Amino acid sequence: MAAVNFVVLSLTPKPARSFTSSSTSLSSAVINGERFSRRRSMFCAFANPNPSPELEKPYIELEFIGPKAEADGSYPVDRTSAISGEKLLRNIMLDNKIELYAAYGKIMNCGGGGSCGTCIVEIVDGKDLLNERTDTEKRYLKKKPESWRLACQTIVGNKENSGKVIVQRLPQWKK
Repeated sequence: MAAVNFVVLSLTPKPARSFTSSSTSLSSAVINGERFSRRRSMFCAFANPNPSPELEKPYIELEFIGPKAEADGSYPVDRTSAISGEKLLRNIMLDNKIELYAAYGKIMNCGGGGSCGTCIVEIVDGKDLLNERTDTEKRYLKKKPESWRLACQTIVGNKENSGKVIVQRLPQWKK
């Protein structure tokens, strides 16, 4: 079956989005975990026997668990996705406005150079979808658990894999 390209035009104040699907159902769609239905969106579909390679790149889904529990005992979770192998974890978090630094790190971070150690995260699940620890990480995190990483040194994916990574933000705050 030929791939079908969709453009989602939302009736709510959201930008138009494009995606490719092998399904031609226009009753609903899920894009990066967000459901669009005919009530909220209009779908425009067109067949494209040669979809662009950009639409076929593997994606890594990311979940970022907040450092402190809310009143009901649950932890806040931010979700996003990224093309496999193209970005550092630090850049994904900053681009999506996901809190990365504690108060000191917000002021005194090195800007992603790997020389301060303030962007520590814990990889709860999916560490096989990330690059190996760098020498910089080995130096800063030698007495820390193996699951701890520096976001500025961690590449998400390898351009071929896809899957899900669960990240604990500010693991040093956990009690």
